[in-house]
Amino acid sequence: MIYEVILYYNFSPIEDPKEFCKTHKTFMQNLQVKGRVYIGEEGINGTLAGTAQQMKEYKEYLWSLPGFEDTEFKTDECDEIPFAKLICKVRKEIVAIYEDGLNPKYGGNYLSPREWREVFDKEDDFVVIDVRNNYESRVGHFEDAIKPDVENFYDFPGWLNEAEKEIPKDKKVLMYCTGGIRCEKFSVLMKKKGWDDVNQLHGGILTYGKEEGGKYFKGKCFVFDDRLVVPVNKESLEPVSYCEITGKPADSYINCANMECNKLFVCSEEGAHIMEGCCCEECKESEFRRPFDPDDAFRPFRKWYNYFDDSFKERDLQKQ
Repeated sequence: MIYEVILYYNFSPIEDPKEFCKTHKTFMQNLQVKGRVYIGEEGINGTLAGTAQQMKEYKEYLWSLPGFEDTEFKTDECDEIPFAKLICKVRKEIVAIYEDGLNPKYGGNYLSPREWREVFDKEDDFVVIDVRNNYESRVGHFEDAIKPDVENFYDFPGWLNEAEKEIPKDKKVLMYCTGGIRCEKFSVLMKKKGWDDVNQLHGGILTYGKEEGGKYFKGKCFVFDDRLVVPVNKESLEPVSYCEITGKPADSYINCANMECNKLFVCSEEGAHIMEGCCCEECKESEFRRPFDPDDAFRPFRKWYNYFDDSFKERDLQKQ
């Protein structure tokens, strides 16, 4: 059976996020969908999976709510539901950067996927910034993109303070992320700091791959569900990263089998067998190591997530 995965966000003010969340969660539970949805005063940010009919009903439901009639959805297909459960929570920010006054309506200029490709086709005086975490850009990115070495989105303001010395304020800036939401805030920050020609890829990598075939994108796109990575450019599927165990080309991620470590790292099947799913010898000897299952080693989220208590789960989700 083929399922659908939808990715979406909308910066539309919500007066009572707690009540909105309660009602929203009840609807999704009754619909029997799975995924993650974050709700705050500034709007909604979510990714869900289910049958085509379930996704259709959810979209119609969200569109029916005042202020969310224009919500755009990115849709992909998969063979299995890539989520273990449904999470619906209230957050102060639906994408956390911890900087006040970053209203997306003052953000950068939207470039459609076609316009984005045309800049790469016809121009050469611009800079491209990957507005994702380092473990995301490690397995896939646009050609010649600046890939900040940060682990969380809220580290980007600090990175920009340093990058300010290297990127001229009169330079044309192109930025991208998975679905577009992080660019909504980071583009505002760049404009506040003096860059004028700031442009963001509308719909993000996922939309670009569908509409323009992924030209100029190398590797694969990291996603926050059981799939972990998805293809973007069918002409460039070769790994751009390397297995941290064997050093050979690889683009598969697993979490270290030592539950006290839980490091997310690039690992080939060969490397996973050598280290029994662990990232190092020390973890391999840990008493908290999960049994290694070679048939399920590359589907880690569903397999091990329930081992952790809520505090560990919340910590990992905040990093996204």
